[in-house]
Amino acid sequence: MRILFHGTIVVVLTALTQLGGLAWLLSLRFRLRLPVFLLAYAVLWGGAQVVAPAFGRVPLPCTGEVLRQQSWVYCVMLRNFVTPDLAEVADDAARSVAARFPGTVTLALDGSFPFGTGIPLLPHLSHDDGEKLDFAFYYRDEAGYVMGETASPLGYFAFLRAGDETCPPVWVTLRWNMGWFQVLNRDLQLEPGRTRALIAAFVDDPRVAKIFVEPPVAAQLGLQSDRLRFQGCRAARHDDHIHIQL
Repeated sequence: MRILFHGTIVVVLTALTQLGGLAWLLSLRFRLRLPVFLLAYAVLWGGAQVVAPAFGRVPLPCTGEVLRQQSWVYCVMLRNFVTPDLAEVADDAARSVAARFPGTVTLALDGSFPFGTGIPLLPHLSHDDGEKLDFAFYYRDEAGYVMGETASPLGYFAFLRAGDETCPPVWVTLRWNMGWFQVLNRDLQLEPGRTRALIAAFVDDPRVAKIFVEPPVAAQLGLQSDRLRFQGCRAARHDDHIHIQL
């Protein structure tokens, strides 16, 4: 039972953070396990910031005036790493939107882990090579654009449509409606001008191969392009965020 317990913790921490499982294994030799785990993870986390660029991954900024991660959670869990090319694409697009709409902050969501290729970033079906990155929508309230804020506490699962009329029910799917999560979301509305400008910036960037966003969202924003794709009925819904890949 002890092996099963610790083995489960290692698997879960590795799946969520890549290096958390290693930190837990290192802590098993000490009586004060939790403090040692936190210390070990902090050391591994700091090492990843320094070493990952040598393996072709760079962290997106956790703080920034134009582009930053939507939540510190993505930074702490080492889910904010992308290739240098994708980091440049993200920065260019964010600056393009900010130039058109001064004061705009673009919020990134899941990127990839700092090391390795082919290692899934759950619950995504991809995000395993540093060449995929998600972005939050921009939002507004009655007073207008709300800077650096999202309807969802994580940037995901604040769906623009109450139901899913696009796909029939299929078995084995990540196209969750997340009904239980909706009570956590704020009553904010999509800010169309900035969201349209961000997607258009990706459409116009020859480095971007695909952009996933639900077809009704693209139609609502008046956008059309061969690069704008529907991700399929077994992948997660994309009426809550934007996915791009090189």
